Amino acid sequence: MIITETKLKGCFILQPKIFKDSRGSFFEVFKKKELEQNLGYKIDFVQENKSISKKGVLRGLHFQIGESAQAKLVSVQKGEILDVIVDIRPDSITYGHHIKISLSCKNYTSVFIPKGMAHGFLSLSKEVIFTYLCDNYYDQKMESGILYNDSNLAINWNFPEAQLVVSEKDKLLPSFKALIK
Repeated sequence: MIITETKLKGCFILQPKIFKDSRGSFFEVFKKKELEQNLGYKIDFVQENKSISKKGVLRGLHFQIGESAQAKLVSVQKGEILDVIVDIRPDSITYGHHIKISLSCKNYTSVFIPKGMAHGFLSLSKEVIFTYLCDNYYDQKMESGILYNDSNLAINWNFPEAQLVVSEKDKLLPSFKALIK
């Protein structure tokens, strides 16, 4: 497995070695020991979530706050997405910066997202099955987010705005500036 840190410290791209033969293929999605060596700390995933979306669905930008903050390991089981991660750690040199990564069932890439990041994705195929492991349990009272089209973040989703399918809840998320009160 190749594990590469992104420009957002602590955020890693995981690319497996794929073994193919006449039966099909095999690869390791995640190895705790290797990930922990790169992170420099222990990780213990306690919850797995799955989301199924149609083309044009944009989910995010979400995160949990306080003691409920979550690190995540995300991957696509079916289809393709544009994955977006925003650094919201006030003491980080990349505070307010974001990265975009294409994840699909064809590139087998996963992303480790540390605590202190907002996360969202856009479904680019007819159907997407997206999974994520979390190191903390979801707590509805501690959920938060940032508006996906916040001009301060200047995220180019590379998709026609009129064709986006966004929940009413996500349309009402605050701006990035509102986070930094």
